[in-house]
Amino acid sequence: MFTGVPADRASDAVIFTHRGLAGTRFGEVRWAAETGSTNSDVLALARDGAGEGTVVVADHQHSGRGRQGRSWVAPSGSSLLVSVLLRPPAVVAGTSAMAAGVAMAEAVEEVAGCRPGLKWPNDLVIVGEGHGGLRGPGSPGDGGDRKLAGILAEADWPPGTTESAGWRAPRPDERLPVVVGVGINVNWPPQLPDDLADTATALNHLVGREVDRADLLVAYLQRLDALYGALVAARSSAPVLAAWRARSATLGRRVRVDLGTTDVEGTAVDVTDEGHLVVETADGDRRTLAVGDVVHLRPA
Repeated sequence: MFTGVPADRASDAVIFTHRGLAGTRFGEVRWAAETGSTNSDVLALARDGAGEGTVVVADHQHSGRGRQGRSWVAPSGSSLLVSVLLRPPAVVAGTSAMAAGVAMAEAVEEVAGCRPGLKWPNDLVIVGEGHGGLRGPGSPGDGGDRKLAGILAEADWPPGTTESAGWRAPRPDERLPVVVGVGINVNWPPQLPDDLADTATALNHLVGREVDRADLLVAYLQRLDALYGALVAARSSAPVLAAWRARSATLGRRVRVDLGTTDVEGTAVDVTDEGHLVVETADGDRRTLAVGDVVHLRPA
């Protein structure tokens, strides 16, 4: 059951959610008061043969993950923690997470009335002073932006592949199980933890009221259903990439990209059809980056 809402509204929230998602691919929503990780739960369901559109929502996860093994911690009931199972053709699988980012940004705009930006590759941010969009205070370490949500996409090896045989490249039309998890700060306490106070924010802090998580969930999955459906039908990432570019908080910004062993610094100028970031360095070279942690730099 969808907890984290008043007891007299919990059943109403479940009914509202299922009615709101009628006719979409996300008809099966599983609720949990607490779990280790919604992404891990959905990956396990996928390996057991669960169908596309399976959704797991939790009030609290004690082993939530971000990129590069980082943990994701949120007070119980304060965030919308949701993972969905998609089975896109390999040719567009790489932009499934970008579709989720656009869908959540659109949902936030509808339900809460504010417009977050999309930070490559996987965050929703409230853009800092001097960069357009919805402005707000932020830390100097990331160009004044504050993180609102994180997205983590995880894919299994192509069906029929075994660890002993090694990885093989999937065929373009081969469908891959992709789990996309989103953790968005919705109704956080007035005082954020010290380690997040300068870098994060929550919807209730932005709009001055509590935001209904069931409303946000339905709006998100409705939009994801439409965006992902268009992605699969067209076998092209172009529509999603156009929508992502329009909401990007990264393109046009000075950035530093941490690649683990080295950094790349320059101006983010575009994303490729695969969703990779193109950075133009000070000497005019263009680097295409498939992975990396981006820091938005303040204008020089």
